[in-house]
Order: sequence, then structure tokens, then C-alpha cells
Amino acid sequence: MDSFPNATAAAAAMMSATAGNNSGSPPPTSSSSSVSSSSSRYENQKRRDWNTFGQYLRNHRPPLCLSRCSGAHVLEFLRYLDQFGKTKVHTPMCPFYGHPNPPAPCPCPLRQAWGSLDALIGRLRAAYEENGGKPETNPFGARAVRLYLREVRDLQSKARGISYEKKKRKRPPPSLPQPPPPGPG
Repeated sequence: MDSFPNATAAAAAMMSATAGNNSGSPPPTSSSSSVSSSSSRYENQKRRDWNTFGQYLRNHRPPLCLSRCSGAHVLEFLRYLDQFGKTKVHTPMCPFYGHPNPPAPCPCPLRQAWGSLDALIGRLRAAYEENGGKPETNPFGARAVRLYLREVRDLQSKARGISYEKKKRKRPPPSLPQPPPPGPG
């Protein structure tokens, strides 16, 4: 599924950086970018993701401008990124389906991890609005994209035997009405 050959290296680098850089060395930077050294890791990753998505749109056949981009194009991009995934997702036919630590190798496909895709969409959604897009036309916030991410999360949760429970906020215990102090008796 290499319909965007020029975007392949950039997408692989983006997803590698998204998955984490444990090599101890800083991620490669473009000599043409002029980003202040005080930018956070998040801001740098968001900029790289945005540039990669822009390259994906330019390499799309036919090329797409951002204003014509829809949730369907975002889904196409996410599916395209799957080829660079490093997370084993067992199929229902696999004997290791539902096992978080399979005892042997299997031919199941490698995919992008749900958490990586979710974080990527969050960064691209923010970048879209920072680059002049209106929140109501943001393709990264489209219902289809949210449903796709939920489907990926559920599928990976079942296939890997891992629960993706939403962390519950710790709320202070409700204050109970205090009984009146005892009167003189």
C-alpha cells in the first residue's frame, strides 16, 4: 500500500518519534526549520507531525489542499501509517488472541498502537487550529475519526488482552451534612 512513496520515510520517522526515542540521542532535525531551542518536546513533535501530514497531502493523488481535507482523508492517513507499526495485533484466528504475552511468534500483523494514534490525532487537531483552521471544520475532530480510534482501541484491547480503562478522576469525598452539636443535657 505504498501509494505515497515520498511520504514513507517521513511517516516512518514520525511514528518512530511518536513511539518514543529511547536511544539517548536527540531526534533528527531539519536544517531548514527555525524553531527556538525553548520549544517543548510536545511542540516539536506537533510541528513534525503537522509537516508530515502536509507532505502526505501534497503526495496524495490527486494532491489535496488542507481546506479540502476531510475526516475520510485523516482515516486514510491513519491506515497508511499502520504499515510502520510495531505493535503485534493478534487476529481472532490466532491461538494467542487475547494473550498479552504470547509464548511464541505468530504471523499476526504489526500495527500502530492505539495510544500512539490517539496522541497523534490530539497533536494534529491542535496544530490544525494553530495554523488557522476553524474548530468546527477540523478534520481531526471528525466523528468518523473518533469512532475509528475507539474501534482500534477496542480491537487492540481484545486482541492483546489489555484493558484500556479510562482513568477516573479522583474526586473529593462528598461532604456529609454534619449533625448539630449536642445541646446541654
